Amino acid sequence: MTALPDLFPGFASVHVETKSGRIFARVAGKGPPLLLLHGYPQTHVMWHHLAPALAERFSLVIADLPGYGASDVPKTDASNTPYTKRAMAQTMVELMEKLGYSRFSLAGHDRGGRVAYRLALDHQERLSQLVVLDILPTYNYWTNLSRLSALRIYHWTFLAQPYPLPETLISADPDGFFSPVFAQSFDPRAVNHYLSALHDPERVHGLCEDYRAGAYADFEHDKSDLDAGKKIAAPVHVIWGSRGIAAAGAKPLDTWKNWATQVTGEEVEAGHFMCEEAPEATQRAILRFLTPPAG
Repeated sequence: MTALPDLFPGFASVHVETKSGRIFARVAGKGPPLLLLHGYPQTHVMWHHLAPALAERFSLVIADLPGYGASDVPKTDASNTPYTKRAMAQTMVELMEKLGYSRFSLAGHDRGGRVAYRLALDHQERLSQLVVLDILPTYNYWTNLSRLSALRIYHWTFLAQPYPLPETLISADPDGFFSPVFAQSFDPRAVNHYLSALHDPERVHGLCEDYRAGAYADFEHDKSDLDAGKKIAAPVHVIWGSRGIAAAGAKPLDTWKNWATQVTGEEVEAGHFMCEEAPEATQRAILRFLTPPAG
C-alpha cells in the first residue's frame, strides 16, 4: 500500500504472526481489552473517529482482517477455508492471545461483525461482551433474500461468483466499482486508504473469497448452530442505522434474540457506515453498553 496520512496519532502499529499470516493492528489505550473489527470494503481505518475516545477507557486492538488492508492475504483452497468466519475468528483469537489477552470485548461492523459473532459462538470463553453494528447473521440474509433485498445487496451474489470473474471485472476499474460506496460524509483521507488497498488485485481476491465463504461455508456453520439451538452466551448489543438494515425492513432485535441469550440494542440516525456517518452517536451507543453505569 502507498504511504498515506496517519489517522491514528499516538497508536502503535504492529504486525502479529498467526497461522493465517501476519495480521496488522493499531494498539493503544488503557483498561480492559477491546478488539475492533472493520467491514467491507474498508480497513481498520473505519474506526479512526472513535478510536481516541475508546482508547481512554479500553486497551484497543484495531485489526485488519485477513485479506484486507495491511494484513496478509492467505492462500485459499476450493472451500475458501481461510476466509470462513470460523477461520478468521480463530485468527483473531490468536492475535489477541499473542498481544496478551485471553478474554476481551469485541465490536464488529459489517464483515467484522460476522467474524465477531462467529468468534462468540465458537469461543464462548474468550468473549466478555459483543457489539455488532448494522448486520443480521449470514444465515438470515441468505434465507430471507427477496427480489428487493437482492437488488439492495447485489454485491453478495456478485462477489461470490467463481474466480476469476468478479476479480477481473473489479480490477479493471477499482475506483469506479468502489468509490460509489463511500458517502460524502467519509473523511477523504480514509477513502484514500481504502482505495489504495483495493488497487491491489490480491486484496480484491481476498474480499471475493470472503464473500464466497459467506455464501457456502459460513451459511452452513450458522445453520448447524441454529439447528442445534446453540446461542451466544456473552451479552450482545446490536446497533443499527436508521437508513441501514432498518431501511430494508429488518427487525434486528427480534432476529438476534434467536442467536444469543442476552440481547439489547438501539438505532442510530445513520446509514450502514455509521462509524463514519455518525461517529459521535455511534460512539455513545457503544459506550453505553460497554461501560457499566456507576453504582
